[in-house]
Amino acid sequence: MREHDVFSSDGTRIRLWRTDTAGPDVLLSPGLGAAPTTWPALPAARVHSWHHRGTMGSRRPDDPTRITLRDHVADALAVLDDGGVERCVVMGWSMGVTVAAGLALRHPERVSGLMLVAGAPGDSFGSALGLPGVPEGLRRFVGVSSARALRVAGPLLDSVLHRVPVPDLSSPAVGSLRRFLQHDWGWYFTLALALGRTPRLDLTGVTCPTTVLAGRYDLLASPDSVVGPVAGLPQARVRVLPNTHFLPLENPRVVVEELELLLERAAAVDEAVERSADGPLTSRSRPRA
Repeated sequence: MREHDVFSSDGTRIRLWRTDTAGPDVLLSPGLGAAPTTWPALPAARVHSWHHRGTMGSRRPDDPTRITLRDHVADALAVLDDGGVERCVVMGWSMGVTVAAGLALRHPERVSGLMLVAGAPGDSFGSALGLPGVPEGLRRFVGVSSARALRVAGPLLDSVLHRVPVPDLSSPAVGSLRRFLQHDWGWYFTLALALGRTPRLDLTGVTCPTTVLAGRYDLLASPDSVVGPVAGLPQARVRVLPNTHFLPLENPRVVVEELELLLERAAAVDEAVERSADGPLTSRSRPRA
């Protein structure tokens, strides 16, 4: 994996990362502030991704309000353009689902397939605490209030979490935890509030092959909020798995298998569209023997 910087459309310096694997290009829209190793290795794809504004080497924007969905989508486009990728499958996890879905809706020509994992496309706070009998409005109120309180408590969280001892092990999960604990927590929850309050996106216009993976025991993105938005899509494949919000860490084999299947579906659709554009063979268009 290699990392380097690229400038987004508003001039913000973004730290991207890219794998050296030979294979079709895939864009990963990560969970907020998640390290690359929280996602399973994807041997069948060349993965492009980035760190969110103000986290893990990416700079904060000069205008601190430039952390909305539009800005994250612009960062995703900058990553694709830097890699020379015109069109590819896009994956999203957790709040990264909102960005992945936003990219597919705003720039469908860049997205050949969509994989949404353990996250709702917008209204993240209304998707949390999906327990029986808890109204969506109450979920949203509790989620937003908690994030606001944690933002205020950012300096206290920094003083505690930055000093948490993490074993010096070679495990990817341990390495991810070590990097995650070093966030500026006031800024982290500022990002979470800005992106998490994005209204629920209407995915009706998404026509590319889509795969959705939901965790049955996910308390941060309830299965109904993950599955519901894609219920009417003609090319949606949905799986509800016995996992929590950390499905990519808990069930990496399924994530890899589903991505490989989605790559095949997306390639088949692109091939069919190309054939349709060329038109059916006729007596005049058939090559002479």
